[in-house]
Amino acid sequence: MAADTHDAPVDSGFGQVSRGKDVAFRLLALAATLVGIVSLATLLTNVAVDAVGWLDWGFLTSPPHPNPYEAGFLPALIGSIAIMLLIALITFPLGVGAAVYLEEYANDGYLTRFIQLNIANLAGVPSVVYGLLGLGLFVGFFNIGYGTVLAAAFTIALLILPIVIISAQEAIRAVPDSQRQASYGMGATKWQTIRNVVLPRAMPGIMTGTILALGRAIGETAPLIMIAAPTTVFGIPNSLFSKVSAMPLQIYNWASYPETEFQYGVVAAGVVTLLVVLLTINSIAILIRNRYQRRNAQ
Repeated sequence: MAADTHDAPVDSGFGQVSRGKDVAFRLLALAATLVGIVSLATLLTNVAVDAVGWLDWGFLTSPPHPNPYEAGFLPALIGSIAIMLLIALITFPLGVGAAVYLEEYANDGYLTRFIQLNIANLAGVPSVVYGLLGLGLFVGFFNIGYGTVLAAAFTIALLILPIVIISAQEAIRAVPDSQRQASYGMGATKWQTIRNVVLPRAMPGIMTGTILALGRAIGETAPLIMIAAPTTVFGIPNSLFSKVSAMPLQIYNWASYPETEFQYGVVAAGVVTLLVVLLTINSIAILIRNRYQRRNAQ
């Protein structure tokens, strides 16, 4: 009885302190979450209100115009979609291929560690540096033209490629080795194991990383400025070597106009259009990712 009476206050005090810290941490985490959500909701609401009366069918299907009431977004809209499609076609096979080699084929030696260290460092390099690289490599060396669709896509693809590789590596690494060994036990080769076992199970993670990378790519402006992409074009691109503008560049250009109608109404309509396109691309990618998840669960 004496021992029980002595131990009880110690356990009770420890429990009270732990519960107090737990509640405080929970409130702190909730406050941090609410700050982000409320700030984003306030920003989106403000932009959406400014866009009312400006975002209509004529805005989406017309070229830019000096008169804010006749300004359109079509060339930049088509340009951004074309650039994003090319970026996806370039980065996805390259990123997944590099991740498969590093995780499944490469030896754990100094060279592999050196490559992985540099990929991780490249993911944090400022986008303007990639713009200079694109200017020197694609415009200067390969001579594919200033501000063309191809130059813009290759330049931004370099920007997000390290992110795609790292996310694909993490997804491939998360596949249990027991599933690989089971495949080998059935007589499958290494490539058959990667194709039929590893990649299908890693695909949801790969798609998630690619979605995040594409979301960053669609809003990039600095690389496009460095490769001399025009801030305003009046026609939609009809080839890979056409001059192209993008939605962020067009919005940036409108924001520099002195008229209040451009700085608020037209810019807000452009921002809302950019967000809708971004969410649409992300939604399509999420649907594809969920399809792989359901297939793996079966």
